[in-house]
Amino acid sequence: MDLIKTIFRAILSDRLAIFGLVVIILFIFAAIFAPYVAPYEPREIIKDTDTGLVAKYKPPSLKYWFGTDNLARDIFSQVVFGSRIALVVGFLSAILVVFVGTNVGLVAGYYGGRTDNFLMRIVDIAYAIPFIPFAVLLVALLQPSIKNLILVMALLMWRAPARVIRSQVLSLSQRPFVKSARVAGASNMRIIYQHIGPNILPFVFLYIPISVGWAIIAEASVSFLGFGDPRVISWGGMLQIAFASGAMRIAWWWTLAPGLAIVLVVISVYFIGRALEPLANPQLLK
Repeated sequence: MDLIKTIFRAILSDRLAIFGLVVIILFIFAAIFAPYVAPYEPREIIKDTDTGLVAKYKPPSLKYWFGTDNLARDIFSQVVFGSRIALVVGFLSAILVVFVGTNVGLVAGYYGGRTDNFLMRIVDIAYAIPFIPFAVLLVALLQPSIKNLILVMALLMWRAPARVIRSQVLSLSQRPFVKSARVAGASNMRIIYQHIGPNILPFVFLYIPISVGWAIIAEASVSFLGFGDPRVISWGGMLQIAFASGAMRIAWWWTLAPGLAIVLVVISVYFIGRALEPLANPQLLK
């Protein structure tokens, strides 16, 4: 509970982090209440009430806030519904990535020796695999879906938190409180999760916003390449359709809206992560 209070205190003491938190809350609100926030269904073809014709390629206006696309669909509504996919992929991937990375780092750092060497060689292999080609290949083989995309991220992105947390555990495992716990007869699992685990929680919370940003960019990249889930509206999918339709030359607003949404969310989680860095590395406060 004290750690949660410390995290919120760190965020509220940084203006950019407050900005990031407000932006994330607004996007979460839009995602949850998307049917009420969006004026149209994301795939609804809109007819112009003035002319009776379909409202294709309408620029931003009071009637169509972000304009319309080549099929007369409201771009603002698509951005609002696309926030659901971005946040679901971002947060679920981040939770899985940090969970796997934390456990690998704890086990490798605590046991050391052959266990450490084995797990760190797996980390090296994960670093050697380029993410986007691997994601495209695996998603294409399994079938484009949000579930498979999250799986791909969990398979590769855990490498960074695992290596950082492992380095911290190597130091913590030699501390007197750990040796005292061993002498008292505590099991390895008890020492790892009850004695060492709480001391690396600042790193865990630091990597959650970082991983959210990575995951959102990765989903947008894979969807832009045409391997996103075709059954859902996503920001990367919007950019892919806009690019394939040649809208970058005749409808600038179509690419601007989802592009800005991606930038805003990623920058916001970066600002939050930056505010949490001193918790993981107190020397930054000096």
